Amino acid sequence: MDKHLKIAVFIDFDNIEIGVKSTLQREFDVSIVLEALKERGEIITKIAYANWGKLENSTRQLSEYAVQMVQRDPSPRGDKNGGDINLALDALELAFTHDHINAFAIISGDSDFMALVNKLKQYDKTVFVVGGKAFTSTILQKNCHEFISYESMLDDSRQSRAPREHHQPQPAATQSPTLPNEQRERGPSQREVREPREQREPREPRQQGGQRRPPSLDLHQSMPLVERALQVLERREVRPQLGLLKSTMLQLDSSFSERAYGAGSFTDFIEKLRKSDLIQVTGGEGRYMIQRKRTGAPEKTVRPEEGLPALRDVLENHRLEMEEGVIADDLAGWVREESPNFDWKQYGFQEFSEFLNYAQDKTVVRIEPDEETQSLMVYLGAEFHPPAIPEPVPPPVPEELEEEIEEPQPVVPGQPTAGSPRVKKGARKAAGGLDADGNVVPAPKRPRKAAAPRKRRTPPPNM
Repeated sequence: MDKHLKIAVFIDFDNIEIGVKSTLQREFDVSIVLEALKERGEIITKIAYANWGKLENSTRQLSEYAVQMVQRDPSPRGDKNGGDINLALDALELAFTHDHINAFAIISGDSDFMALVNKLKQYDKTVFVVGGKAFTSTILQKNCHEFISYESMLDDSRQSRAPREHHQPQPAATQSPTLPNEQRERGPSQREVREPREQREPREPRQQGGQRRPPSLDLHQSMPLVERALQVLERREVRPQLGLLKSTMLQLDSSFSERAYGAGSFTDFIEKLRKSDLIQVTGGEGRYMIQRKRTGAPEKTVRPEEGLPALRDVLENHRLEMEEGVIADDLAGWVREESPNFDWKQYGFQEFSEFLNYAQDKTVVRIEPDEETQSLMVYLGAEFHPPAIPEPVPPPVPEELEEEIEEPQPVVPGQPTAGSPRVKKGARKAAGGLDADGNVVPAPKRPRKAAAPRKRRTPPPNM
């Protein structure tokens, strides 16, 4: 990534907006995405795809940042892939016709864009994917050049102004006492009924602007990737400098982010590792040289798939409730209640929603964002609904070959048989026919007609 990047930004607005709303309970802010991409190169073009009829507030913000808005007309069947196809076609056309654009940023969490990412990489284009860790497919995160999580960008912009959707309502004491009777008698919301206050997952305090920093992961969980990157550089006989180490780590795992471990920059991340005595660092600022610790046995790392059995047990115990779907927070409460020692952070997930996103790619669950409750609804995955076993096809019965038995030819009066002598054509004309036994009967002789007397010619008289 040393070359100067000229980036084309393509935004699947419907996907990213509902994903941010359901997982972070806030509106999608395109400004922080563009600022993060400007740190990586020069933005050449910006295109967003959505049905803009119901997104008036969003269109104002996109217009301020000169984002071209392409209308996605929904089909009568409600097909959501119409915008995906337009985005993919426009991106490929831009890659073919504009050689100076060497990087593409796909702002979406839809795994359907995996084919587009692979095709752009085949044409030597750098591909960034921007999305949330809780709703972006892990397959998409692992196969781009760099995955930029929306949560990490919120940490950078926590000092910015508060978004409009987080304005707090007035206290009850200051509200107008003349409320409609309907609002006075309205009961608790559906979320409050399904999720009692004492059973809700304790939330961490929100920071300025209504943003919440996800819990940081343990630094030991990053060491397998760090050590692997250092081994790659040692085999190449390259000095493991700071920038080269990060680019190698991104090459091995494009979803790596130092902000997941509580570091504001990669330099801070290396400094944290040094203070924890996990690596050896030599040199001054800007010229760090990193080496592996060769003393002691390496700690056993926990793989993400090792956390799935505990989730499977909970899903099986609540199979009836899961058939109609449950809120992700309710499922998290069941997991904590039935497996008190289970902690998804030790498997590399900052939040429970990220763990569910990984489980969805493993077909354990199926998650869908709910616009009404602005939360994730969880259903049983394909693993719990295996396809029906097809009925065995009966083996084909071989057709019995009937023995060809030569039966005697029936004798029809007046017709020749196979054993009768063949009559020549001339003889057939002369023959009168066949008798009852099929024998040739000669035709009767016809009587000759009497010859007419010849007329004598009298000579002419002599003159």
